[in-house]
Amino acid sequence: MTAPWRILSLPPIDEAVVRGLLAPLGDAAEVRFPAAADRSGLLAGLADAEIVVADFTGRLALDAEAVAAAPHLAFVQMPAVGTDSLDVPALTSRDVPVANAAGFNRRGVAEWAVGAAFALCRHLAWGDRAVRAGGWPQMEIAARRPRELHAQRVGVVGFGAIGSEIARLFQALSCDVSYWTRRPRPEASATYRDLDDLVASSDILVLAVPLVDGTRGLLGPERLALLPDGALLVNVARGGIAPDDAVLAALESGRLAGAALDVFDAEPLPDGHPLRSHDRVLLSPHAAGASDLSQLNLVTMVRDNVVAAVRGEDVQNVVNGVDPQVRRR
Repeated sequence: MTAPWRILSLPPIDEAVVRGLLAPLGDAAEVRFPAAADRSGLLAGLADAEIVVADFTGRLALDAEAVAAAPHLAFVQMPAVGTDSLDVPALTSRDVPVANAAGFNRRGVAEWAVGAAFALCRHLAWGDRAVRAGGWPQMEIAARRPRELHAQRVGVVGFGAIGSEIARLFQALSCDVSYWTRRPRPEASATYRDLDDLVASSDILVLAVPLVDGTRGLLGPERLALLPDGALLVNVARGGIAPDDAVLAALESGRLAGAALDVFDAEPLPDGHPLRSHDRVLLSPHAAGASDLSQLNLVTMVRDNVVAAVRGEDVQNVVNGVDPQVRRR
């Protein structure tokens, strides 16, 4: 009889959820969890793990040391789109396929980006705070020159599953939408522009590009200075693409009239960070994709891929070019 596959599921996904998802595997798999949600618990759990459902928060990162501590590792499933908490080159050198959940939250994140743009254009968060504090700032709102969204030029940085959906929703609202990506999409209905041209011609700039070596610091001070005066920034990508200090400087200079930020250089955003008290910033705890349907899509994709791996079928959304058929070591 074939020994059951040893599956290590890392936090923060709840144990009961994982056991329910993988119940159809029956005796074909043994689902385990770290004895402690810390580094020592991770390394101990990896000693005989064959399949890992990774930690999307990055607290239990699969770095080079962790990969070396997993001699039987055959497959890593990231329950998120980003893989920046994994040492993908180390896994690739071991021929371990790494899969993400590409597209699971595309609609949820895109709707958040559009909602955030509405909030910035109409000063919704500022007005809410003022009324809660006892004010009635009708004239102050008017003095802030609220905008109608359809009249804004929207630039989307990144045109994968999320970026293309963001562009589609803004176009449905009659916005003039342009985009930049490393590989232009001839089939796209939006207009492709070089990055500097895109930044310089966007009233609302939306970041939806993965965090990799080539995108870290992509929107630094010099590039943000290209924005039209009074532009708005919406970041649903990753912290570090537009560094927090650069965003703050652009806000203070007036180049940015406002920013909606779902991601930050350090998460959680540290206590006392100046972004926390800035009245032209809309803050969100990296939750743009946390809709009910997005979460259903996510657990379904994780389940389907882990089940496929155990049954000898090809896994989907492999991001590191390794053979998608998972083989035991």
